[in-house]
Amino acid sequence: MGNEAGPGVGFQFPTFEVTWLKRDLLLFANSIGATYPDELHYLYELNPSFAAFPTYPIILPFKHTDQEVIDFYARSNSTPIEGVPKFDTKGVLDGERKLQFFKPIPVSSEGRKFEIRSKVLGVYDKGKPGTVVETEQCLVDAESGETYTRAVGSGFYVGQGGWGGPKAGPKVPNFPPPSDRAPDATGILQTTMETAHLYRLNGDYNPLHADPEPGKKMGFGGPIIHGLFSWNMSAHTILKAFGASKPQNLKEFQARFAAPVKPGDKLITEMWRVGNKDADGFEEIRFIVRVEGGMTVLTNGRALVKVEGQIKAKL
Repeated sequence: MGNEAGPGVGFQFPTFEVTWLKRDLLLFANSIGATYPDELHYLYELNPSFAAFPTYPIILPFKHTDQEVIDFYARSNSTPIEGVPKFDTKGVLDGERKLQFFKPIPVSSEGRKFEIRSKVLGVYDKGKPGTVVETEQCLVDAESGETYTRAVGSGFYVGQGGWGGPKAGPKVPNFPPPSDRAPDATGILQTTMETAHLYRLNGDYNPLHADPEPGKKMGFGGPIIHGLFSWNMSAHTILKAFGASKPQNLKEFQARFAAPVKPGDKLITEMWRVGNKDADGFEEIRFIVRVEGGMTVLTNGRALVKVEGQIKAKL
């Protein structure tokens, strides 16, 4: 690997096994806002159409094979990237996440061996504000070698820049919503003071979302809700609004984390159909998520959905 690719590029993290049970899928669906009675296929294991909500694999790099809580900082601190400074994971924020779905995951990993294979796509030094690390994580059936999902994400290490790495990242395409018309559908979700406490049980035990102290240190005034809660919640809202809540109707999903969400915020997901379809008939939906009366918290939102029975009104 030549240095012309940039420091850290192509670095492979150790592969690790991941497991999940039906119970994990039920908890995940519950924690991101799946509703009774129209989404029993995510909330009840004996439903004839019982399935994993498609974005569930985004949690597996946090969960590994655990059923018990873990030390979040110890785990996320494990592997330094060759060729770049060792970053302190206590100060990392999510930048952007994109997930591509190739095969639906089974409702339990039992009897199979799944693993996460991860590598570094880029490390970008933004000077005083911090460093961006872009990675790819694939959920792979270790025996067949088949890839089920591919996640591309960036983490922002706050205040950890200025080490002399390349400044510019790859030009990321922007997917702004249409500015000339109202959304085609709007979803509203009222978070509570406990939203993050439920969501973290999926395996994402970052203390920033449970304990007021880390959030105070980072300037948020207290705990904030996981960025990936809002991300998964909006995936759920979009699939419900446009894809009849069927897991096979979501092919790709992405959004950029723009601002923190505080416990108790009301989240509004605004969604637009932009008309263009791919060869398989999946249509591009663009979206933003904002806090009522406040900031936009997810931008650059884009989903590829097989549209089926669109809900016209507010969800």
